[in-house]
Amino acid sequence: MVSQAPDALAVPAGGVRYVGLSTRAIAFAVDAALIDVVAVIVALGAALILSVLHIPGGVRTALLALGAFVYVAWCIAYFVGFWSATGQTPGCRVMQIRVVGSTGDPLRPPRAFVRCIGLVLAAIPLFAGYLPILFDAQRRGLQDYLAHSTVVEASQ
Repeated sequence: MVSQAPDALAVPAGGVRYVGLSTRAIAFAVDAALIDVVAVIVALGAALILSVLHIPGGVRTALLALGAFVYVAWCIAYFVGFWSATGQTPGCRVMQIRVVGSTGDPLRPPRAFVRCIGLVLAAIPLFAGYLPILFDAQRRGLQDYLAHSTVVEASQ
């Protein structure tokens, strides 16, 4: 007898399989690695350029603040762009999952943005916003409730 992973729920009447916490965490880890690789490459290029220029301390501080803002904007654009374009980030594609609206429709950019903000809000109270994924029948976390979305297995 083969037992299913706790991630995989039995197939509901509609044939949709909702995705659990561990699969989502792996997909997010892949996405975080991709985001950070790009950020490190850009940071190294910027550091190389700044090392040959004489920049005053105040300007250097402003450039650091600008870099932090660009990093946050890059993270938001990454998730919102992929969720609204295909429903799959590269990490989701690796794990063969897709983010869709609660009715199965693709997320529009405003809802994808709300879901992105929900990811952060779910993590703030010691990741308590992710706990509903373990108990909800549709495996939704705080970010999914806020954006009216679900995460399902992607069709092959």
